[in-house]
Amino acid sequence: MTFSCLRQCGLALMMSMAAILPGLAETAEPGTAEPGTAEPGTANPPPEVTADALSLSTVFKPMERIWGIDFLPDGRAIVTERPGRLSILGKPGDKPIPIEGVPAVFVLNHAGLLDVHLDPHFKDNQLLYLSYVVGSDDSSSMRLMRARLDGHKLADAKIIYEAGPFVPGSENWGGRIAIDGQGFLFLSLGDRLQDWWRAQDLSQSWGKIIRIRTDGAIPEDNPFAHVPGARKEIWSYGHRNPQGLAIDPKTGTLWEVEHGPQGGDEVNIIKPGRNYGWPVITYGIGYDNAKVGIGTHAPGLEQPVYYFKPSIATSGLEITQEGSPWGHALWVGGLATEILVKLTLEGERVTGEERFLEGEIGRVRVVRAAPDGSLYLGADEDESGVYRVAPKQ
Repeated sequence: MTFSCLRQCGLALMMSMAAILPGLAETAEPGTAEPGTAEPGTANPPPEVTADALSLSTVFKPMERIWGIDFLPDGRAIVTERPGRLSILGKPGDKPIPIEGVPAVFVLNHAGLLDVHLDPHFKDNQLLYLSYVVGSDDSSSMRLMRARLDGHKLADAKIIYEAGPFVPGSENWGGRIAIDGQGFLFLSLGDRLQDWWRAQDLSQSWGKIIRIRTDGAIPEDNPFAHVPGARKEIWSYGHRNPQGLAIDPKTGTLWEVEHGPQGGDEVNIIKPGRNYGWPVITYGIGYDNAKVGIGTHAPGLEQPVYYFKPSIATSGLEITQEGSPWGHALWVGGLATEILVKLTLEGERVTGEERFLEGEIGRVRVVRAAPDGSLYLGADEDESGVYRVAPKQ
């Protein structure tokens, strides 16, 4: 399918789905589908619980509501806490070094300071990016800020993106940042919970993954850059609450994980202009146990590569490669389930699932690969911390 077709079909699909949804029958019964890949009826291996396969140590605690982690060239971690703090962590046990100049954030429920991501050329330019929430419970949005790390403070701060419109609420933000090898920045944005159809509305940022340049400019080759009424920064749409985003450095593939409602947390490969279905299709049901949408499949809507049913409450995503101690795998945090999940990959297919650390550190919000080959985990608790895991010798 060409970009031209995608551009013309995007707005039409959004409008037509809204009109025909009440009259369409279910194509599958939520609650009965087997866990599987994008191929209907293809079963995945059952998860293995391997609680003793990892070596777990504490980098630092207590901290509050860890959300984002990245790594400085010297190997130290830079960490966000959702109440609005940015810190540098050194050796295990060292006290965090606070960074000054963090923007004021709106903190309520899931709102606050979210992700931190270093520029690919950080060693030369000292630039980093922060996603964070502004406003109030009555009217709020997400901003993306670029700043230069000058010692222990932020300098030359610039807002390079603001999602729109401002709407009420403090839930379903998304907020993950990824940057590819060509200097394109991707930001995930949730549907904001109170109006699911925002995810299908191309005139809004919500329920989308956007693509901009690291200076905030919008690329001319974005799939909706020339569609009247559509936001030019949109890269994909139909997302519920995408809280994991990572680029495979070998292939350039953009992977994403997002929360389903009850059931149906998704693992997706994100492609330009594609509609990932929410709330038209889902493998989950509503929090009131009512059916959502028209079922699990519909023409023109993308299927997940893998999904979790029941939900694990996915957040955070990292990719490890063949040749590493971990092999080629996706690593996903589980919030409500308090687990770390490894999804073994063969190309772009999930061939196995393993679960670790159940209940050991609390709600796993973020997973990042450290320069030394270990994994750093951030827990989303009032008294939480940053943890390091390595293969058990």
